[in-house]
Amino acid sequence: MKISFRPRLLDTLPGYGRASFSQDLSAGITVGVLALPLAMAFAIASGLSPAAGIWTAIVAGFLISVLGGSRVQIGGPTGAFIPIIYAIVVDYGVQNLLIATMMSGAMLLAMGAFRLGSMIRFIPLSVVIGFTNGIAVVIFLSQIKDFLGLQIANLPGEFFGKMKALIDALPTLHLPTVAVAVASLLLLLAWNRRAARTPWMRRMPGPLAALVIMTALNALFSLPVDTIGSRFGGIPRDLPAIALPELSLGTLGKLIAPALTIALLGAIESLLSARVADSQIDDRHDPNQELMAQGIANIAAPLFGGFAATGAIARTATNIRTGGRTPVAGAIHALVLLAVVLVLAPLASAIPLATLSAIVVVVAINMGEWHAFAPAELRRYSVQYRTILLGTFFVTVVFDLTLAVELGMVLASLFFIYRMSDLTRIERIQIDGGNASDGTPRILAYRLFGSLFFGAANKLENLLLMQDGHPAVVILDLDKVINIDTTGLDILQTLHRNLHKRGAELILCGLNPQPGSLVQRSGFSERLGADNIATDLAAAVARARQVQPPAAEVSYA
Repeated sequence: MKISFRPRLLDTLPGYGRASFSQDLSAGITVGVLALPLAMAFAIASGLSPAAGIWTAIVAGFLISVLGGSRVQIGGPTGAFIPIIYAIVVDYGVQNLLIATMMSGAMLLAMGAFRLGSMIRFIPLSVVIGFTNGIAVVIFLSQIKDFLGLQIANLPGEFFGKMKALIDALPTLHLPTVAVAVASLLLLLAWNRRAARTPWMRRMPGPLAALVIMTALNALFSLPVDTIGSRFGGIPRDLPAIALPELSLGTLGKLIAPALTIALLGAIESLLSARVADSQIDDRHDPNQELMAQGIANIAAPLFGGFAATGAIARTATNIRTGGRTPVAGAIHALVLLAVVLVLAPLASAIPLATLSAIVVVVAINMGEWHAFAPAELRRYSVQYRTILLGTFFVTVVFDLTLAVELGMVLASLFFIYRMSDLTRIERIQIDGGNASDGTPRILAYRLFGSLFFGAANKLENLLLMQDGHPAVVILDLDKVINIDTTGLDILQTLHRNLHKRGAELILCGLNPQPGSLVQRSGFSERLGADNIATDLAAAVARARQVQPPAAEVSYA
């Protein structure tokens, strides 16, 4: 298999001029200032330092734009990763998180190289909505500690332990922290609402406005709340030393499942973001190239102390709205973040953690498709859809995202098998004169519909048991059969053997390309005989008359 590696950047460079650069520059600066508070907030919510989030946005964001398969994709840390990253940090530590991230990068790179990008679209919408809303709830719960200023040394990653710790810590609620968090939340919501009607406000994203205003108030009045400086000692201005994380062979095997979770979620979110972007700029991304870029970014980011990254839908949409049309805008956004770190890092020490918590709360609220849970909306869909959606949501919140996706896919597969088997049916074709004078059937004909696969094999049980009699010839019209798997083929072969033992014949007709190919490749056509494979029902009946001439003239319907 030939591996193709061609970033979309190469396709946009021919004809690239000053006008394009001006648009990309404006968009890149806007997205860069938007990414700053989000990167810090997502990192802190994941149990890491704000610097880890910023360097993830810089390194991964640059590589995803320059090497990706989308013209406008903006990459970096996202809210969807918060519960996964936090759980890994709690269970395995930061060093093993970096290793798991690099392992996920290798998986993503392999998925893209082996052209599996389109396979991600096979995940049903009910599963995607279920775990997306579940993740939003988990993110919201993770912010209660900093939003209320609760005194909890280590917040458990497990749902019941987390809820118990939050409830037990409620007496430590810190009113100044709550006041700052609520003020930040209201300011952010009001800014976003007014920005839709006020042109000058659109130039400053809501999260950045809330961050700047609340940081300024904290610097002026020395509010008694936790800040980046008090908890993390600020943000280093120096470039991080490139280093490989310490590898522990004892836990390497245990990191495969977390790494796979990061890879799958990263693939789903990045390709979903790219597909949404395509509809806004009338373009078509390369999903395999995008996955390879995501893989390279997740391998490189941990070398700088970063963690998992993927395509960010909100930042990508902002990039499009502000005029970004090539990967240059994404590269500029990463360089803007780098400049902010090198120049303005000391100012970050005064940022209240309650403000960052409020930003993440708004992200959690916006990322959920809550209308999908409305009773009126749920009643519009089948019981199977509702079961998958609610089951995936519940397991995501209470147990684990990996288990939720596995459960959702298993349920979706079982319901699909049931539906396909329900659509598969067999009908008797009445043939006049097909019986002997004593009423014994001489020619039996059946028409099959749907797919003859393992889930529908029981539909031929009556034929195997010969409940309709013991004829001299059995005709199966497969013109309406779109697919046969090996189990279905085995049923046909068993029917042929049973008939052959009694000196009877089996005739197949109307084979479509896939069933015909399988019958040919398996050698069943040779055992059946070329004369017993007819093009249509008329030819099959003519062949049956040669094998066992009926007592009267034969007609068929």
